[in-house]
Amino acid sequence: MTKTKSIQTTLTHSDYRPPAGFAAYPTPIHHASTVLFKDVASLRSGDWRSKQAYTYGLHGTPTTFTLEARLAAIEGGTHCLLTPSGLAAISMILLALLKSGDDVLLPDNVYNPTRELGRWLANDFGVSARFYDPLVGAGIADLIQPNTTLIWTEAPGSVSMEVPDLRAICAAAHDKGILVALDNTWAAGLALRGFDVGADIVMQALTKYQSGGSDVLMGAVITRDTAINDRIATSHMRLGMGVGGDDAWLVLRGLETMKLRFDAHDASARKVAAWLEGRPEIAKVLHPAFEDCPGHDVWKRDFTGAGGLFSVVFDARFSGEQVDRFVDALALFGIGYSWGGTHSLAVPYRMQGMRRGWPETGPLVRFNIGLEGTDDLIADIEQALGRL
Repeated sequence: MTKTKSIQTTLTHSDYRPPAGFAAYPTPIHHASTVLFKDVASLRSGDWRSKQAYTYGLHGTPTTFTLEARLAAIEGGTHCLLTPSGLAAISMILLALLKSGDDVLLPDNVYNPTRELGRWLANDFGVSARFYDPLVGAGIADLIQPNTTLIWTEAPGSVSMEVPDLRAICAAAHDKGILVALDNTWAAGLALRGFDVGADIVMQALTKYQSGGSDVLMGAVITRDTAINDRIATSHMRLGMGVGGDDAWLVLRGLETMKLRFDAHDASARKVAAWLEGRPEIAKVLHPAFEDCPGHDVWKRDFTGAGGLFSVVFDARFSGEQVDRFVDALALFGIGYSWGGTHSLAVPYRMQGMRRGWPETGPLVRFNIGLEGTDDLIADIEQALGRL
């Protein structure tokens, strides 16, 4: 190596080394596609599955490994894989565990893109995708076929809010050697830890409470069983799933205040829901912490909180167009999907076209209660109800 380097070489190879001893609370952001090895032997011996060494940016950096470890700890798991979105996490699980000829059971109230994935698998990949009543409980045993490989659960349904009996479903599934996956996004591992009720695989959309700023798309798949993790990790590698260091850092920053925010969302949402329960325009409040919500007894047994997401069913005398006008009239509620951010949201749904056997006749609106003043949100809803 010559003593005088070109400017281009100087720009890419600095002789500077920072002094040892610097420490700070934030996790450093590591930007890396290429990971450097100390020698060829290290390159050849590196195993991306074990996470005992760094092999390539797609398979993890110190930033993403730190986030995975913290998410696994929140759920009480031992393995975690990050994906670019919650839907990517769902897709990765289904593609890892299902093959042509297999059968998967999905709840009727499942997240709609998961429903579409089930239809796609059935139409193009020869996987039987059947839908079950989310309140079936132990009755799921009667639906299991010899080729059933996976039972998908969501607690509660993210629009209609039924709370399934996960303990009964998992017990029936395990009695027949069937795996159970849980979409635990609503509870975020805070109000419910999926492994405690028997789930084998837990996924979360980190887009919600974990980031808390409505500015990150990310998902996570958490397991306890190494063999299950290895199957999903192989799918993770084959699909090229990965997340950037900046987004991982944003979620890491959000985790430190997540429980405080979750509890604040929860307290405000319960107050808003209780106020709505007394309004003549509202036929039913679908909030798992309220007795009228299907599966409330299960929520009371298994959950410790509820967060900020719930739905209401309007009286049947109001048309869908009138309820749309109500949503348009809200000033403090944005109109948009997702939840867990600081800003409140409202979305109207036409449930008759979404849910088999939906029992309610009035239009439904789902609320995400953010971190605005609760009384201000109630006043906003009151003025918008006047526009019905």
